[in-house]
Amino acid sequence: MKDPVGKDPLLVLEQATKRFGAVRALEDGSVTLYPGEAHALLGENGAGKSTLVKILAGVHQPDSGRLLIDGTPVVLSGPAASRAAGVSIIYQEPTLFPDLTVAENIFMGRQPRRAGRRIDRTAMNKAAVAVFERLGVQLDPQRQARGLSVADQQIVEIAKALSLDAKVLVMDEPTAALTSVEVERLFDVMRTLREQGAAVLFISHRIEEVLASCQRVTIMRDGRFVSTAPIEEVTADSIIRSMVGRELGALFPKTHTDPGETVLEVEHLTREGVFHDVSLTVRRGEIVGLAGLVGAGRSEVARAVFGIDRWTSGTVKVNGRRLRNGVPADAMAAGVALVPEDRRQQGLVMDMGIDRNVALASLARLGRLGLIRRGSERELASNWAERLQLKFGRMKNPVSTLSGGNQQKVVLGKWLARDPSLLIIDEPTRGIDVGTKAEVHRILDGLVAGGMAVLMISSELPEVLGMADRVLVLHEGRITAELSRAEADEDSIMRAATGYAAVAS
Repeated sequence: MKDPVGKDPLLVLEQATKRFGAVRALEDGSVTLYPGEAHALLGENGAGKSTLVKILAGVHQPDSGRLLIDGTPVVLSGPAASRAAGVSIIYQEPTLFPDLTVAENIFMGRQPRRAGRRIDRTAMNKAAVAVFERLGVQLDPQRQARGLSVADQQIVEIAKALSLDAKVLVMDEPTAALTSVEVERLFDVMRTLREQGAAVLFISHRIEEVLASCQRVTIMRDGRFVSTAPIEEVTADSIIRSMVGRELGALFPKTHTDPGETVLEVEHLTREGVFHDVSLTVRRGEIVGLAGLVGAGRSEVARAVFGIDRWTSGTVKVNGRRLRNGVPADAMAAGVALVPEDRRQQGLVMDMGIDRNVALASLARLGRLGLIRRGSERELASNWAERLQLKFGRMKNPVSTLSGGNQQKVVLGKWLARDPSLLIIDEPTRGIDVGTKAEVHRILDGLVAGGMAVLMISSELPEVLGMADRVLVLHEGRITAELSRAEADEDSIMRAATGYAAVAS
């Protein structure tokens, strides 16, 4: 098997399957990687990408199928075997030792030694500099890893892979937490790796990045291989159709509504050193988008409104009822629901079943004499699983077994089960695929059409523009613009987000 320019593949995975109990996570995992190429692996959450990556990492062994590296069949019995075979995985969240230096992290367990078995730090630091020079980046090998940006941590992980003579690098959502400048630097590093003969398997939900940086694309759906094609033969639309298996329709299905009475009223809210003099309203039947750059204070405002963080001054009213400062129970009793940005750490109990996660915010109404009725818990969860079109094996399975999009639906179900009048949702579609994004947007649109008030925080400008009836923009903790749906565009939002425009709200 050779590619169009006559090169033999570095890695071939053929028809790999993997079951977890009754759930078949991978039905036909197939991908071929050639030296000198960046190869995209795309699919919705639950398409089988993560399972395929864990097979390449040696974390899971396939139930059937075949893996060849340099034309030789291999069995990766564990992560060490995967690294020894020349495969390195660069995860979205690097796992460095924060109190060690950059060089120590790169050569952990393989440090060069002097006579007497002492670590030769001079040789180790020189070797780290040489690896960074190969990558075309500058990092101080003697710097402590603590405090490195996510982008620099990923560079360290890539340097570690090169020091292990990795021939295949798998990058799993590497750009999710990066700025545009950091993404460009990562793409430069990818080009350098390709020029040196490595193969890069690039996994991302950002189709525009795939089109800009990859040479071929493989698409998976429902655990199966769908297609592989050169990048010049695909478009964003054709990729989306292959991923979801249907015409996607409107990604932002916005129904016109006439807003009703005010549900949330925030006046002159200040938290010293975080945000200042924030005033806003959200009415029934409307989505208010809260936009701004990272660090502008958007999530902090939401946390203060819900009562997680205390504010210094100002007032918060819900349906005319003034909430006490720093009392989440007050907000919940007034009909406020908060879907946090970090669903895994703040929205879910990952080892707990799907049914129990859905019921968490409704235990008081499910219990009797201090005991939770298990049947009521299951009935509540099953109802919301059906309404939100949740994809799962069994209701008692840990929520950690679900894809990112389905985890987000569980968090939504947990709060919607309380029938809130105000939903605060922070980064509603971060880390989920384009098909599930459309589903989440349809859910939000249906809630607003039913009279709910929604305060939506999002870093994705197309999402803000597509879903919000009004947009409030924060810059350094202050609202710098309030824009109607007709007034809002990417230019006006970015000008306000960077402080170049200050249209008083």
